[in-house]
Amino acid sequence: MRIMLVSAMVTLLASTSAFAQTRAMPTILPTTTAPMTKDDPYIWLEDKDGAKPLAWVEAENAKTLPRLQNDPRYATFHAEALAIASAKDRIPMPDQRFGRIYNFWRDAEHPHGLWRWTSEADYAAASPKWTVALDLDALGKAEGKQWVWKGATCLQPEERLCLVALSEGGEDAVTYREFDLSTGQFVANGFLLPKSKQSATWVDKDTLLVARDWGPGTTTASSYAFVMKQLKRGQPLTAATEVYRGAATDQGSTAADVLTDDKGNRLVVIQRRSTFFGADKLLWTPTGIKPLALPQRTFPVALIDGQVIFSTSEPWGKVPAGAIASVPIADVERGTMTPTVIFAPNARQAVDGVAGTKSKLIAVITDNVRGRAMVFSHGVTGWTSAPLAFPDNASIDVASSSDRSDHAYLTVTGFLTPTSLWTLDAAGGAPKSIKTLPAKFDASADVVEQFEATSTDGTKIPYFVVHKKGIALDGTTPTIMTAYGGFEVSMTPTYSGSTGKLWLERGGSYVLANIRGGGEFGPAWHDAGRKTKRQVIYDDFASVAKDLFARKLTSPAKLGIYGGSNGGLLMGVEFNQHPDLWKAVTIQVPLLDMIRYEGIAAGASWVDEYGSVSVPAEKAFLETISPYQNIKKGVAYPEPYIWTTTKDDRVGPQHARKFAARLKEYGLPYLFYEDTAGGHSGDADIAQGARLQALQMTYFAQKLMGPAQ
Repeated sequence: MRIMLVSAMVTLLASTSAFAQTRAMPTILPTTTAPMTKDDPYIWLEDKDGAKPLAWVEAENAKTLPRLQNDPRYATFHAEALAIASAKDRIPMPDQRFGRIYNFWRDAEHPHGLWRWTSEADYAAASPKWTVALDLDALGKAEGKQWVWKGATCLQPEERLCLVALSEGGEDAVTYREFDLSTGQFVANGFLLPKSKQSATWVDKDTLLVARDWGPGTTTASSYAFVMKQLKRGQPLTAATEVYRGAATDQGSTAADVLTDDKGNRLVVIQRRSTFFGADKLLWTPTGIKPLALPQRTFPVALIDGQVIFSTSEPWGKVPAGAIASVPIADVERGTMTPTVIFAPNARQAVDGVAGTKSKLIAVITDNVRGRAMVFSHGVTGWTSAPLAFPDNASIDVASSSDRSDHAYLTVTGFLTPTSLWTLDAAGGAPKSIKTLPAKFDASADVVEQFEATSTDGTKIPYFVVHKKGIALDGTTPTIMTAYGGFEVSMTPTYSGSTGKLWLERGGSYVLANIRGGGEFGPAWHDAGRKTKRQVIYDDFASVAKDLFARKLTSPAKLGIYGGSNGGLLMGVEFNQHPDLWKAVTIQVPLLDMIRYEGIAAGASWVDEYGSVSVPAEKAFLETISPYQNIKKGVAYPEPYIWTTTKDDRVGPQHARKFAARLKEYGLPYLFYEDTAGGHSGDADIAQGARLQALQMTYFAQKLMGPAQ
């Protein structure tokens, strides 16, 4: 499944978080030093944790926070956002492992969260009885750390032993600690991998494959690991044995995946992320490794009935880009692969995710940005499919599946439809709704419409508008609009209680634009806007705005836009190229200096998406769009709200700082806020999320709705 950043109606970054670490990376600079540029007096702000830059941040926060927090609406927005985020009637999303249902849960009493479990039978009850496996608030208090949950990797197929990933303050760098699900305790003298940007995969109960910072010369320019070693139980890290080495120019981490099925088949695949979107794949065995002859952008994703399932973003023999295919495991092991197409989308479809169960394959498809799901079965005659009956005009996702059973859970959500959880026996039977999120805002007077705008090259760009029924088509409706436009990430209809409560209930409208660069219509939709072709992404977004104006759904004086990470770059470009189209612009944890981005935080990882200044044609293009370099004196820009986090070790706060400093130098209005925790996703705890939402919505209210009444 494509992972990245920013859920469709969420004002913050979630696990969609900016650039998914599960992707790979492109040709990059050999060091972490960014290219020098002329006339850049703000390079000193790139010292992320330096005393002088942090003093500058403190002074900027002291100017911005009173402006927003002293607005009478802020306290109400904050209370409403916090109540929704901490509500105990949320759906506890399931995670099937060790014959139980696990769940990670945050509320007002547990702001950093509880990792807990219940039985599958009890989970179906309205109020399951939970057993706490790990209390992050208690752990953090005992150890003097602000631990942020980053998931758990468990030994297959037993699933008893897990590596729990913990981040200090929300950084991408994590500490792995071995945890025993049967005892509910960390394993005494168990595996402990200190803080690093790293990956670890279980080979057996006493063996790990680990890629991490092993010392000088073992990480890329983005601090990702390219050296994989085998670590035995009881060994110090210094005794680990090297099994594979990529290169310092790789654009992502080297990592291993283990695929198993109910027939006892097992496949261990090492992926060397030589580019962001592609990887070399190698088959690992106890006796050695051998390369797999696979296209760079084709990946194994599941193992079912002895068939290895692949997703692809480029053609592979008779398999078209964006399809799902299979190869018998014996052929994979021999290296003689002739793939069979399982599903190939049409021009208006995309495979949004696949998940394996014990004997079936579940696929989630978007059809004109609307969710569909189906189950595929393998037999002596090949693959057959059966559609699953879910509500229309919604987004569908697999919440949990397991290769130990055919039981799976899926979610269904829409702009005005509270998220529901459905259970499915993939081996037979219709899906059944078992839990539904109570409505978090009054949607009875709202409606969702889908339109198309025509971009500058004639391409039709779909977008959704959520607004009150019967609004006056006179351009007076306050509207906020978002998009992502990168990394093959699809933005689909999603229920957001906070957006509904804080914005829609107060008469505002919401727009989601499905611009190129994303994955809404498969790899071609993404590839259309990569590297020097990116201008179409920015044209698409502006074209949607102009279409809104033509329909009189809003007007430039009533339109605000927001986006984060790559979406923050989108906002910066639109701020520069079309300052007359928006009254308000929120730029979240952004990339903005595209001339030096390769040397800031993990920037070198994304050359496959943006291009490199080391390539003359790509540098020339980046110079035309880079928001930091293209601010002009004397232009009537809207006053932007720029926010970032100090702990962001993915994009980094440097871009936002420098952009704000340049605006200040030119005497242009702006608001800047840097939160000291939360990493790239702003997810240190629920209080931080509520604060960031309230600050942003206060800004939009001030700009688009006028003074508080």
